[in-house]
Amino acid sequence: MENLSLFFVWNTDVQKWVIYSDMKKTGRPVQIFVLIMLLTGMCIGGYALYDRGRPAPVPMKQTLYDGVVYRRVVQIVPHPMIAHVIVIDRTKSKARFLVTPADLEGEYPLSARTTSQFLDEFNVQVAINGDGFKPWWSRSPVDYYPRLGDPVIPLGFTASGGNIYASGRSNEVGIEPTLYISRQNHPSFNRKPGRVYTAISGDRMLVEKGEVVAGLDGSESEPRTAIGINRNGRYVYLVVVDGRQPYYSDGATFLQLAQLLVKQGAYFAMSLDGGGSSTLVIEGDDGVPVIMNSPIDNYIPGRERPVANHFGVILK
Repeated sequence: MENLSLFFVWNTDVQKWVIYSDMKKTGRPVQIFVLIMLLTGMCIGGYALYDRGRPAPVPMKQTLYDGVVYRRVVQIVPHPMIAHVIVIDRTKSKARFLVTPADLEGEYPLSARTTSQFLDEFNVQVAINGDGFKPWWSRSPVDYYPRLGDPVIPLGFTASGGNIYASGRSNEVGIEPTLYISRQNHPSFNRKPGRVYTAISGDRMLVEKGEVVAGLDGSESEPRTAIGINRNGRYVYLVVVDGRQPYYSDGATFLQLAQLLVKQGAYFAMSLDGGGSSTLVIEGDDGVPVIMNSPIDNYIPGRERPVANHFGVILK
């Protein structure tokens, strides 16, 4: 490379700068140089494609509305993890809560929607994905269910606006936990009122009476979604953890998720559906949904999964 000579000359025929060199002496080094530049460009382009739209792995705090704060929590060790936390002060924000209403007749009462579609359709300002659901499969990016509009039903007890449309079932960790929301928008866990107004169920309890639930798995990291409240129900915590994205965010174990919620101030908390369903969306300044995390349906970063129900926060 010591004999490599490059000259930049303006070519009036093509109206651009052209690289010239002494090809008799240094033809092969120039070819190598060009090849290196091409490979570098391909690597940068490939990374940009993989990283498109994902939040920067940088901690931040942002007030979205009076009494509503967004935090991005970034962890490097023992493995990369990015968590998105919404803290809602019910007293300051006057927030109201909505679980996706039933819109179909028969065994499967819901049309599958993405979280962004739910936020836009029902005019809520913050939304996360809800309970697990059926039917569901994900064999490949072209072989999956549900697609948008397909009929589905949540796995757990569910109600919206006084209409109970899913009765729930038991699972391998016992009776599915449920968050009840009164007509006055007061939240409480696992204390079924005489008259149910709004309810959403989850996978398992993570925090009870301010303590991490015993026996939670601490080995399997996945994308996660969770919801919690403080002791008197004034604060509601929504948490979505990105996962299945090497060198960006591996995800969280149930144990790590519970510890994160306790650190935020949760007195009770449960996990919702995770994996490719985990999504957090807010309403942007122009009214268009803004995805705050990096969902990963079918291992495609940024791709939202159509799910059964959702938990929405109305702030206007």
